[in-house]
Amino acid sequence: MTPRTADDAAPATEDLLRLEHQVCFALHSASRAFGGVYREALRDLDLTYPQYLAMLTLWEHGELPVKRIGELLRLDSGTLSPLLKRLEAAGLVQRTRSPQDERSVLVRLTAAGTALRLPAQEVPLRIAATTGLDPAELRVLHGMLQRLTDRLDVTGSPANAK
Repeated sequence: MTPRTADDAAPATEDLLRLEHQVCFALHSASRAFGGVYREALRDLDLTYPQYLAMLTLWEHGELPVKRIGELLRLDSGTLSPLLKRLEAAGLVQRTRSPQDERSVLVRLTAAGTALRLPAQEVPLRIAATTGLDPAELRVLHGMLQRLTDRLDVTGSPANAK
């Protein structure tokens, strides 16, 4: 049996509430750090990070109902609607009522929104370079985060309750 090192040992009960031992804080800190990096990377595109995510969704899927965009991005309509209005005001998307269901709003890329895809391809390359992680490490990290999200979704955490 391999002896455990100090790094492998679980924190003592009295250490459980130390900030440095909280996975949630490590994720929060990484998210905030990514936010700063994305802000810089997206400056030339004149997009915020949430707007970039909406554009990624439309570049990948094409025209979508607002409700589906919200599901894919895990955003509620109170957050998503103003974001889409700003993208529309910038001339990147067009919002129209669905002819099949007047309650549903469809979002599609404009020519300018489609054209923005080419310069946006630099963003993931810049982000990857900034992390200092090699492609294999990034794939492992992405996989771990996706598994964590999937497991938290299955447990029915309060954050996912509707």
